Amino acid sequence: MRFYAKPLARLIEELGKLPGVGNKSAQRLAFHILSMSEGEVKQLADSISEAKAQMKYCSVCGNLTDSDPCAICSNPSRDPRTICVVENPRDVAAMERVREYKGLYQVLHGAISPIDGVGPDDINIKSLIVRLQENPDIEEVILATNPNIEGEATAMYIARLIKPAGIKVTRIAHGIPVGGDLEYADEVTLSKAMEGRREL
Repeated sequence: MRFYAKPLARLIEELGKLPGVGNKSAQRLAFHILSMSEGEVKQLADSISEAKAQMKYCSVCGNLTDSDPCAICSNPSRDPRTICVVENPRDVAAMERVREYKGLYQVLHGAISPIDGVGPDDINIKSLIVRLQENPDIEEVILATNPNIEGEATAMYIARLIKPAGIKVTRIAHGIPVGGDLEYADEVTLSKAMEGRREL
């Protein structure tokens, strides 16, 4: 990036560190930021600083929040008998967009991945177990980890920990997405779709 002035090159470099942002996208974002007014740039910078300073993890579920406990955990209309276990706060947002699930959450902040050196002690499993021990009213734990090797391993590990306590453990269904074509589905997806079939 020696053909860019130092401040612009640094901006491109920093933007390129964001997930999913390659060099070309970083350049496009940098030039867009430079075309913004001073007020807009200040608002953007302030919003980043404010989010970083004010956001924290909920002491109950581990979700990102600006208040503790988070809005979901402190909502009396949520069903306290069900906990949906997800890998990260983005998954909570995805589940909430559907507006079907009315229970509580537990955010793991990752998945078990021996290849990456991530074990059960490196994610938020202990607080889930403590939560289940302290709340005898919990009837079901829904495992909504991602349908990949790490997510499956994490779900199986948690299920083995919880089942002896007599709590119902379920796994979200995986398979062919609505609007998808069978010819484009891989073997694992088709296998999961067959396993998760239900009577009509």
